[in-house]
Amino acid sequence: MKLHHFIPTCLVAALLGSAAAAVSAQNIPADILASARASGVIRIANTQSSPPWSLIDDKLQPAGYDVEVAKEVARRIGVAKVVFVADSFKNFVEGLKAGKYDMVMNDLTPSPEREKQVDFAAPYGVEDFRIFVLASNASIKDKPDLKGKKVGVTTGTTNESWARANLKESDIRAYDNGGFVFNDLGNGRIDAVISSHFGGMKYANVNKLPIKEVGPVLIYQLSAPAMPKGQQPLKDAVSKAIGDMTRDGTIDKLARRWVGADFDMVGDIQRALQQP
Repeated sequence: MKLHHFIPTCLVAALLGSAAAAVSAQNIPADILASARASGVIRIANTQSSPPWSLIDDKLQPAGYDVEVAKEVARRIGVAKVVFVADSFKNFVEGLKAGKYDMVMNDLTPSPEREKQVDFAAPYGVEDFRIFVLASNASIKDKPDLKGKKVGVTTGTTNESWARANLKESDIRAYDNGGFVFNDLGNGRIDAVISSHFGGMKYANVNKLPIKEVGPVLIYQLSAPAMPKGQQPLKDAVSKAIGDMTRDGTIDKLARRWVGADFDMVGDIQRALQQP
């Protein structure tokens, strides 16, 4: 009679987890900045479906505020070419940890949970988040009116986490694509959407949706480049580039082009940094 070795399930899971982590680590250069400078290419993820931050233009190329900031940051850190990788918000953190791309620059907000898993450089953007409803809706005017209502958010975004934390008595519906959530608002499948002023108004104008924003600003949310943990040279170089772009007017110039002629990007970043 042969005796079979018994390996506890928990040990098997631990071994598999260690193997997966090792594979992910192998996909990430020890020094992303040095590797990108040597190859002349850096891979930066965005959704390509969240205007005005990232979108596909009429030439079928990535465009938008975050895209233009990313290109200028790459130039200033000594990398000639950016390869933009399309992905969804919910995948960004895991994508970085798995080495699918070197950075994320797409309206991604530093949060305590995210900062446990990835690093962030200096912020280069900010958004004010509001409530959007149908233009004909007269009953929802502010946050308390969302009690018992179906509220749409984009999966994996900080407006989803904010809504789940602050709208406990609402029915939160998460969508992988920001466009779909506004389509469902326009079709009456949900009662409201939590979104940025710029994102919401862009969808309303481009798709001619009968929606409006109501109530005061719910929260300001910063956006900053995200990268795998332990990439200090990359983090320092990107933060310096963004600081220089802030001081020399590049950030404001790109914001006026893509976000709005009267938008005070640098001023709002400072206000967001000072909010409780």
